[in-house]
Amino acid sequence: MQMMTRNVLLNMEQEEDDDEDGDIGDAPDSRKPFLAPHFLLPSGLVLENFDQTIVCPTFGSLENQQDFRTPEFEEFNGKPDSLFFTDGQRRIDFVLVYEDETKKENNKKGTNEKQMRKRQAYESNLICHGLQLEATRSVSDDKLVFVKVHAPWEVLCTYAEIMHIKLPLKPNDLKTRSAFGTLNWFTKVLRVNESVIKPEQEFFTAPFEKSRMNDFYILDRDSFFNPATRSRIVYFILSRVKYQVMNNVSKFGINRLVSSGIYKAAFPLHDCKFNYESEDPNCPSERYLLYREWAHPRSIYKKQPLDLIRKYYGEKIGIYFAWLGYYTQMLLLAAVVGVACFLYGYINQDNCTWSKEVCDPDIGGQILMCPQCDKLCPFWRLNITCESSKKLCIFDSFGTLIFAVFMGVWVTLFLEFWKRRQAELEYEWDTVELQQEEQPRPEYEAQCNHVVINEITQGTPILNSDCYLLERTGQSLQEEERIPFTTCGKCIRITLCASAVLFWILLIIASVIGIIVYRLSVFIVFSTTLPKNPNGTDPIQKYLTPQMATSITASIISFIIIMILNTIYEKVAIMITNFELPRTQTDYENSLTMKMFLFQFVNYYSSCFYIAFFKGKFVGYPGDPVYWLGKYRNEECDPGGCLLELTTQLTIIMGGKAIWNNIQEVLLPWVMNLIGRYQRVSGSENITPRWEQDYHLQPMGKLGLFYEYLEMIIQFGFVTLFVASFPLAPLLALVNNILEIRVDAWKLTTQFRRMVPEKARDIGAWQPIMQGIAILAVVTNAMIIAFTSDMIPRLVYYWSFSIPPYGDHTYYTMDGYINNTLSVFNITDFKNTDKENPYIGLGNYTLCRYRDFRNPPGHPQEYKHNIYYWHVIAAKLAFIIVMEHIIYSVKFFISYAIPDVSKITKSKIKREKYLTQKLLHESHLKDLTKNMGLIAERMGGAVDNSVRPKLE
Repeated sequence: MQMMTRNVLLNMEQEEDDDEDGDIGDAPDSRKPFLAPHFLLPSGLVLENFDQTIVCPTFGSLENQQDFRTPEFEEFNGKPDSLFFTDGQRRIDFVLVYEDETKKENNKKGTNEKQMRKRQAYESNLICHGLQLEATRSVSDDKLVFVKVHAPWEVLCTYAEIMHIKLPLKPNDLKTRSAFGTLNWFTKVLRVNESVIKPEQEFFTAPFEKSRMNDFYILDRDSFFNPATRSRIVYFILSRVKYQVMNNVSKFGINRLVSSGIYKAAFPLHDCKFNYESEDPNCPSERYLLYREWAHPRSIYKKQPLDLIRKYYGEKIGIYFAWLGYYTQMLLLAAVVGVACFLYGYINQDNCTWSKEVCDPDIGGQILMCPQCDKLCPFWRLNITCESSKKLCIFDSFGTLIFAVFMGVWVTLFLEFWKRRQAELEYEWDTVELQQEEQPRPEYEAQCNHVVINEITQGTPILNSDCYLLERTGQSLQEEERIPFTTCGKCIRITLCASAVLFWILLIIASVIGIIVYRLSVFIVFSTTLPKNPNGTDPIQKYLTPQMATSITASIISFIIIMILNTIYEKVAIMITNFELPRTQTDYENSLTMKMFLFQFVNYYSSCFYIAFFKGKFVGYPGDPVYWLGKYRNEECDPGGCLLELTTQLTIIMGGKAIWNNIQEVLLPWVMNLIGRYQRVSGSENITPRWEQDYHLQPMGKLGLFYEYLEMIIQFGFVTLFVASFPLAPLLALVNNILEIRVDAWKLTTQFRRMVPEKARDIGAWQPIMQGIAILAVVTNAMIIAFTSDMIPRLVYYWSFSIPPYGDHTYYTMDGYINNTLSVFNITDFKNTDKENPYIGLGNYTLCRYRDFRNPPGHPQEYKHNIYYWHVIAAKLAFIIVMEHIIYSVKFFISYAIPDVSKITKSKIKREKYLTQKLLHESHLKDLTKNMGLIAERMGGAVDNSVRPKLE
């Protein structure tokens, strides 16, 4: 019997290891992830220290299987909704799935035997750590075996104390005020029906301690730990139990076993089908409630049941949907203002004087424009850009300026109010002190091989087997965490990781340069093939100018390159972060977040930055053009500027990204599940158990939520960074997000296995990323208005150059603006003697016009920038400085005026902390008084017994 209670490890030093999973899950035998020491484990399940474990021999054969503790095999009891072992008493907290090695088709005897021994050793060690296992064969595929895992009460209590899990002390009787007050009658329609999803009872909580078990609110042992908490605890154990020792290196953890194929899956169970309530009356059918009140299309107008989401999926999923919902609500205001600005531009486009001049046959039709490329591009009339100039009037209006200023303020309001909402959720979901609870990642613990001197006690540390330094001082035991690498090693890792990220960013920049070369080369082709004279009856000739055709095709190619590089870099970023070896899961996700966002920022936004701030800015003039790579003439903007092209680029990338993501997120898992259902060989008369139904769903993956955040943050960047060029961006984002919330909900509840619930107090590194985007957005929008649009040149003309001394009009007007902003060039004045004059032979023309502010031929300073140019530059710089300072001042004032945590929430946190401490203190005093009373009684009895004989 003593043999059965020992950890069983495989010593396979003479055999070839068949794992291919790198270092994750490997650790020298003296370095193992932290598990409960033997003095914390339940009585009756006392384990020997790993270092004293009697390791089984070589296990060249299976003769020593008597050392394994294997799960009992039970037949399926025919209850498809059952969440319990066959006895109906023990709840299933986790499910492990493997393919029976004796029935595998490949029949590789050596490999199958090794995998079987590893699995058996792992399951035996799970049993030794107090978990209870039960195995059941699949009803549809005899090769599959489902191992159901149950954590008994003693194990749950032990690891709840180790993981510092906060559990209820007593019901919370603090009164809460409604956030809507008199508007409750109106918001009732939007809220979830409380008769369907009942509000959760609030409790005072404290980190669990077995020694104070009587202080906690334990009405029923079966319900004290909810299913999400039970799954967290079991996963904590599964991730840290060893299964093999090879060359004095321990291999451990369910993640490695799944990735190496020993297990096919590991997951907690959904509590019922998504479209039917459970037949078990004791099951709350929370999955069904979430589908009905959250994921179903008919609930699209309702608020999200955040408390139930948090209870079922954990705080990490809950905080994501809370943030996404709040972001979507705030987008409603931005979308209304954006639509108003768009309608303002649309209504007033007929009053756009400069567009009328472009379309006027007597003005734009008579202006001959210089060719925009050498030899192959012809001279062209300005009025062929009539339609694009009309569209440009919609976006390049005074309303755009107002909207850009508004969005600078809106993004600050959104971030500040979200901080307050996040603080409220931290209090309501009890994650205020979460940072103290988080445990190191098992991959980090496995690499703790460097010893540091305890700086506090200056003592010599004693190594233990759980990645901790133990130091004895009298009767006390002090511990300090060990580190996986030295300071020099950490610097080397950071340098290598930063170099890898920089290399990929440079690769994106190279791809952007390739797109620029494509634009320059294909523009020549479109200029020679598209019709040179517009035909009002042909829509293709009317709208598809060489500039527009180049812009659309380049945007599509840019989007395809973005998606390809994105797919490759995702894998590279994960490899880099694994090599970096962050300490906790939060550190891991924050590090991966920064790497991915830096890459995605350059990947998605580089083409937009090029169009907004570089295209058409360094082209020279027809007599002395600037050549790209010495061969391609730098491309120019339309006469109206590059703003319309930037709008086109944003529309294609945002729309294409939304379509692509929906295909990936919805269509792909749905098709995979559909294919899986058709491939399964099971008769319609078979009843499938809950664990087998969940196994055939798609796995979510540990980084599934990360990609959801990344998608929304990239969208947030498009909405804020370039909103001055596209006021409808918030509206598109609003529509997308309303669908995104329900699509993500549908995906989680119907298509994916249940994720392991995780704790989270905030949205992590995404918060400072959004703050950085908000600061940058002020600069980009100010520069778009100043340098990309023609608003500043028009204002300068209206107020200074339409009247004397520079203009001929007696009143302020926009008449003559086009003629005033197009410079004149004599085609014989080509200055580059190394190249043949490209304008000779294209027609009997002597003069042409081009977009710039330069002196005409014959002027003493011909082709030099004129006084208009310097007025415009001064006005642009002044505008940027004034706009930035105004918006930044307003942002600073708003940030200062709105505290991150509301006064009510602060009071609640302090009040709850005080009452919790008082409750624990009073309980401690009661125990102390009771003990002192017993001692006093015993002492009194002893005194009486000693005095009575003397009196006699």
